[in-house]
Amino acid sequence: MGRPVVLSNGQLFVGLDENGLVHDFYYPYVGLDNLTNARSTQHKIGVWVDGVFSWTNDGSWNVSVNFANDALVSDVQMHSDELQISLSFRDFVDMEYNALIRSIQVTNDADHKRDIRIFMHQVFQISRAGRADTAMYVPDDHYILDYKGRCCLLVAGKISDDGDFDQYSVGNYGIEGKEGTFMDAEDGELTGNAVEHGGVDSVIRFRKEVEPHGQFGIDYWVVAADSQSDAQLAHTHLKYYPLQKRYEAVRSHWQEWLLSSKAQEVTGISEEQRIELQKSMLIIKAHCDVRGSILASGDSSIFNFGRDYYCYCWPRDAAYAVWPLIRLGLYDEAKKFFDFARDTRHPDGYLMHKYQPDRAIGSTWHPLIHGRSQELAIQEDETASVIFMMGEYYKHSKDRIYIENVFDSFIAPCASFMCNFIDDATGLPHASYDLWEQKFLTSTYTVCVVIAALETAAELADMLERGQADAVEWRSAAKSMRSGLDALYHPDGYFRKGFLLQPDGSLRYDDILDISNMYGPYMFARLPMDDPRLAGTVKAVEARLLNQTPVGGVLRDENDGYFRTKSYKGNPWIVCTLWLAQVYRSNGETEKARNLIDWAMARAEKSGAMSEQFDPESGFAVSVTPLVWSHAETINTLLDLGDVT
Repeated sequence: MGRPVVLSNGQLFVGLDENGLVHDFYYPYVGLDNLTNARSTQHKIGVWVDGVFSWTNDGSWNVSVNFANDALVSDVQMHSDELQISLSFRDFVDMEYNALIRSIQVTNDADHKRDIRIFMHQVFQISRAGRADTAMYVPDDHYILDYKGRCCLLVAGKISDDGDFDQYSVGNYGIEGKEGTFMDAEDGELTGNAVEHGGVDSVIRFRKEVEPHGQFGIDYWVVAADSQSDAQLAHTHLKYYPLQKRYEAVRSHWQEWLLSSKAQEVTGISEEQRIELQKSMLIIKAHCDVRGSILASGDSSIFNFGRDYYCYCWPRDAAYAVWPLIRLGLYDEAKKFFDFARDTRHPDGYLMHKYQPDRAIGSTWHPLIHGRSQELAIQEDETASVIFMMGEYYKHSKDRIYIENVFDSFIAPCASFMCNFIDDATGLPHASYDLWEQKFLTSTYTVCVVIAALETAAELADMLERGQADAVEWRSAAKSMRSGLDALYHPDGYFRKGFLLQPDGSLRYDDILDISNMYGPYMFARLPMDDPRLAGTVKAVEARLLNQTPVGGVLRDENDGYFRTKSYKGNPWIVCTLWLAQVYRSNGETEKARNLIDWAMARAEKSGAMSEQFDPESGFAVSVTPLVWSHAETINTLLDLGDVT
């Protein structure tokens, strides 16, 4: 289960599941807090007609979940053969108010007039333990208020041409043996209970008599605010002013954002690829908080299978996310993220494993001790990736003023940290955790990203004409690391995963072939394609990681246990597959590159949302959907194919 549609305005983020139901609702940050219960809860939609009731996710409905090619606006279609009812949804998050708006067109597909009743169910969990929330009906302006403390959620709606919802009910959900108030809807009538506290849910009803093959519209909204008065102010505007204008404003906002980029200038790609490029841009943007954080994924369904979400800002993932936006001339997202990184860096000059969207340190599984030695719980490549990306930002934007503003506060201290975080015995970076967060070692990938970061920092220092002595030291350290790359090269002809320096000075090698062993030297160390070390690694990837499962694609490494359920080396990933595609494009093997981007696009949801990885036999999405990094690499690969620098 993923989120084929994500809607956002940079503060409120909503994820719709494969049934078109609200399943993630984050406020006041994109990714924090999730005000639904991620393990099980959906906001249900019920239909009663001719004495028969059905929930739209009961398996009897045909459901299609998509979103527009040029805006964060859903296109959800639901049809019941049994009830002869069709529902068409146009959903969006407003840009002025933190409000989810669902405009629903209800069609009577039968040949006779019918009494149709639509039930909208909502269940929020504001308090972390599902206790002490309150839901109540407010008669003054006819809405449901769900609140705890400073978090208020206002639920209301109207029949487009014929007044408000006509019934409501509030009750308990998931506590004291109670399933939820949604069950009150199943007889077509709501009891009108006006208040409840604890774990709570609510239902509102819209009723209309509809002629044969007739239609009517419902406008439904959920406003998120810090106070009831603020929520009610937004509610008044939504209730008494045309929602069509709000929809047009939202659509215009996203179209203008796309048009402000260079996306329309990209040539050499198909129309289908252009649509995926635009949708990927929108999905990345949806995960960007206005205060700088960029989520790895807003899909909380992974919480059903693990201990945590992907709802954090990994500096590496965020750097990869802004890269294609920078290439497309969209700079604001990058600058806001760079500010986020600057403000969260450790005083000693490095970034931590991951962060919450509010800039607090995120959860981690990296210990502060390895063997008998105290170690930093970091992935050094994350710090390096951000510095490298600041260089990419300057290369495209020529924004000297911004680089000058972050040089002393971020670039210089981070570069100095990396310049000192080196083992004298090898001349290479000290061990840290690898980019996949699994192994503690000096990895080929991290070495290459650190080389790129130190060279970038030196170039920016030269451009600013400041810190020349430091720049000389940074450039010298990078040069020494380049010379040390041979220590990471396996005699069998490929870059190995890495090594761990032992207390006695010896090196314990990790000889596994990892896709990052290829991508680091190619993208960050910038080895030429005819360098025998890189060429040999590409051949090894083709032989040992490419098409190792029935569904094809590229694996992360030769023994990837993450979400592995079958007797294969691992699951194919979009990121890994497109990294090889980018190498092919650089090597002039364009047809091979196109085959791999076609493979990736064929695995996307109908909406264009892309997962992290796939079941090796069925091809079903595994882990989160969408994964921002997958969309970033999709755009970068399409830009490469379109010869965009």
